[in-house]
Amino acid sequence: MARKSKAKAGGTPATVALEQDGAAFTVHAYAHDPAAASYGGEAAEALGTAPERVFKTLVADVDGALTVAVVPVAGSLDLKALASAAGGKRAAMADPAAAERTTGYVLGGISPLGQRKRLPTVVDVSALTHSTVFVSAGKRGLEVELAPQDLVRLTSADTAPIARIAAV
Repeated sequence: MARKSKAKAGGTPATVALEQDGAAFTVHAYAHDPAAASYGGEAAEALGTAPERVFKTLVADVDGALTVAVVPVAGSLDLKALASAAGGKRAAMADPAAAERTTGYVLGGISPLGQRKRLPTVVDVSALTHSTVFVSAGKRGLEVELAPQDLVRLTSADTAPIARIAAV
């Protein structure tokens, strides 16, 4: 994978973090439709990529602590599994304003990388089955493709089965 310069990558905190680390990544831009029902689904379709390789970044509250969950857009977050993986008892989706304020990103553009405040992160174990995965690059209509091992390393994430994938 090629590294993109900050200018080409849009210079988001996520791409700057990747640049500073020296990790291999590719930025993919697409025209975001504000009427799209699902940001992640829109990204997978616009990029012509299997939804199992495109991951959404969700912020949850685990026992009073904000925690990031990274799951495939083809599924949903299992809050019980996230709580367990994060060493907690209960998890609920975080208040959207708190998620935006803490991460420094807007909903639909929250990246697991380059967040304003580094939060505990859990990446669904399915990410490790792919050579590369896509996550938000920090704004709507911008995705970054990178090796899942780099995603886990750069976010100091744990991996666990935290996604519910619908049977086809």
